[in-house]
Amino acid sequence: MKRLFDVFFSAIGLTLLAVPLALVAVAIKCSSRGPVLYRQRRIGRGGQPFWLYKFRTMRHGGRGSLITVEGDQRITGLGRVLRRWKVDELPQLWNVLRGELSVVGPRPEVEQFLGYYTPEQRRLLEHTPGLASLSQLVYPHEAEMLRNCSRPEEFYIQQLMPRKIEVDLEYEDRRTLWSDMRLLAEIGLLILGKSFRRDRNFRITSV
Repeated sequence: MKRLFDVFFSAIGLTLLAVPLALVAVAIKCSSRGPVLYRQRRIGRGGQPFWLYKFRTMRHGGRGSLITVEGDQRITGLGRVLRRWKVDELPQLWNVLRGELSVVGPRPEVEQFLGYYTPEQRRLLEHTPGLASLSQLVYPHEAEMLRNCSRPEEFYIQQLMPRKIEVDLEYEDRRTLWSDMRLLAEIGLLILGKSFRRDRNFRITSV
């Protein structure tokens, strides 16, 4: 049933958004040098790697940390708009259609960070990663949180990543169809600026 929903959701989404996605692609191509799509190697269910697709929001050829912070100079002007409204994530509907992602599930991590997972945290790999996750609601402004860190990648690995994994594991342990519907609705509200589950007690500590 879950896979059927994923196929239906992604197929309908790609069909209805075909024209807007094409317009975004043209805007990206006209506004900066480089490809329209950006792909990154992520780890899926069972530890299997796959290519995750996004609209490119950074300058082509720019190198730097795997972590993106608020005000990152690599991000283009158009890219900031696409990121604000999560439009850059829409090509991942193709990943959903292919079965590499589910609509709802823990966000897939980059391969380089997987080595920091504890045996308990690796339980997350038993689940198909998703386009939307509970940790996105709890920690919605990750880039903003990392902005004032002197070592953002280290902070992410030691403090933020473990908390996100914990949240997503708890969700997977009690997940229902109703909870998925509610999560998708809350993600929509989050994009519009409404946050209901943000962890306001989380504070950055030195690493």
